[in-house]
Amino acid sequence: MTIPAPDIRELHDLDDFADVVALFARIWQCPPEHSPVNVEQMRALSHCGNYVAGAYHQGRLVGASVAFLSAPVGRGLHSHVTGALPGLGAGHALKLHQRAWALERGLDRITWTYDPLVRRNAHFNLVKLGALPEEYLPSFYGPMDDGINTGDETDRALAVWHLLEPRAEAAALGHPQRPDLPSATHYALRDHHGRPRPGTLTAGSLLVQLPADIETLRRTDPAAAKDWRLALRDVLGTLLSDGASVIGFHDKSSYLLTRKPTA
Repeated sequence: MTIPAPDIRELHDLDDFADVVALFARIWQCPPEHSPVNVEQMRALSHCGNYVAGAYHQGRLVGASVAFLSAPVGRGLHSHVTGALPGLGAGHALKLHQRAWALERGLDRITWTYDPLVRRNAHFNLVKLGALPEEYLPSFYGPMDDGINTGDETDRALAVWHLLEPRAEAAALGHPQRPDLPSATHYALRDHHGRPRPGTLTAGSLLVQLPADIETLRRTDPAAAKDWRLALRDVLGTLLSDGASVIGFHDKSSYLLTRKPTA
């Protein structure tokens, strides 16, 4: 049975904002007062012409997104938070609506942060949307007390969605962006029996593999989860700061990067 696409609409009313807070508290497994965004913030952002939208399935709020205009002035939108219940396509529908909203206003770039250790998030951002991470941000939000981030450091990757580039336009038309793997590709980081194993950082084409399920690993083996966090910070963070570029996400498991080989 095909699930109908959710309805997306911009939000302006206090009751709608309160529903978003309740939904986000459910998704982030935290009390409403610790929701990633509150009613007052959404009210101010919406009133000033920023993006606050909800996704509805059979009249029920199942996802929401909050974004604000950002640098470069007249070109950028920063998507501060997007959350959606699984299995309904709400997250994808919200991002496509957000893309159309931005283009209608002459914007050509949307940015957001995400946990670069989570495979499904990386696959969604890079393959389904055609965005790419351009910066590694260690401990970006500091300690967070919710059901997802407690006990872990809040390293984030800055995803940049160049809305008019061919990969973003193709993804918006339903063509996933799966990269071709060069024959001479080496692992900079890989999963070895559940633990991170560093490799070379000097090849021209590199794979940075992620753990199969970091969210479960945080609960079942916090020491291994910490090892992965620090290894990814060291490897992916170093590569990006040294001028390497992520060009895709391979096999639902690994960032593919290119760089100029070093002697």
